[in-house]
Amino acid sequence: MTTTIKVSDELRDRLKAQAAHDGLTLGAHLARLADAEDRRNRLQSLKIAIGDTGAENAASYAAETAEWERTELTDATR
Repeated sequence: MTTTIKVSDELRDRLKAQAAHDGLTLGAHLARLADAEDRRNRLQSLKIAIGDTGAENAASYAAETAEWERTELTDATR
């Protein structure tokens, strides 16, 4: 299914040029832009969640991470 969106001629031309530069259709380029915005939003949410983490939980996470980093992978295959 396709649809029409209303944008200025200038914006349409910019988007088409960007898509052409990457060898994409305008639709594929818009999908890539939407994916990038979704990723930016997820990372922003993660940043906020990390910032809201209490000191006790952050210390517990750091200790557990350090323990895992010291663990030898005796069962790992090479």
